[in-house]
Amino acid sequence: MKLFTNKKKLLEEIKNINNISFVPTMGSLHKGHENLIKKSVRESKKTLVSIFINPKQFENKEDFKNYPKNYKSDFKILKKLKVTYLYKPTYKDIYKFKTNNKIFLDQFSKKLCGKYRKGHFKGVVDVVNRFLELVKPKKILLGNKDFQQLILIKKHIKKNKINTRVIPCKTVRDKNFVAYSSRLRNLKKYEKTNLVRIVRALKKYKRNLVSRKVNYSFIKIKKKLLSLGVKKVDYVEIIDLETLKKPKKNKAKFNLFFAFYIGKVRFIDNF
Repeated sequence: MKLFTNKKKLLEEIKNINNISFVPTMGSLHKGHENLIKKSVRESKKTLVSIFINPKQFENKEDFKNYPKNYKSDFKILKKLKVTYLYKPTYKDIYKFKTNNKIFLDQFSKKLCGKYRKGHFKGVVDVVNRFLELVKPKKILLGNKDFQQLILIKKHIKKNKINTRVIPCKTVRDKNFVAYSSRLRNLKKYEKTNLVRIVRALKKYKRNLVSRKVNYSFIKIKKKLLSLGVKKVDYVEIIDLETLKKPKKNKAKFNLFFAFYIGKVRFIDNF
């Protein structure tokens, strides 16, 4: 594995390679990241992983400061997974150049997390676009856990006619059905225990919605989550995966999307 912290050296290395698969990360790698990387290594000749904690997608300075970091462990994982290139850029590398593409934010950016995290998706799409303009990968691999982010990046790529294919990858979960997330490393032990109970309750709620044993009620599910140790609920919504709106037909394929705070940690998922 070759490590690059300098844009010029990276671009010199990859200038004649046209089949790179790209996995963007903010580091603090977990089994979800590993799944994306393994798929990339398995299916592509060259895999480039980036580690860059992007300040422009954090609306809260404390959240940015507290984002977990574990570069030694990350490096070991990437080496073990036989990644071709690791790019760990500086802020200047990423933001001190003029982009060719115009940032496109679909209307879907105003829903779910977009209601609660001002400027977040603009920051995400901007940084991913910058990586795409630099690296020009054939594929970019993204996890379904961040479904809204995945859709918005996909729509931006389509709008700007960028020659990169988005490969969605399934969410990786632990034995308790909790999705792996870097932020969960900041939870206290009792908060982790509570999170298992919360996810279990949401899974049961989704099952009951599908079988129509219950009707959707934000007030009722919010009350239940607060009783299980959630500090604050941002949203619990059902979204039709085709229309990206509230389901109108009974047979529509929908997911339950949710975001809440457990302690100081904001947790999002969908299933």
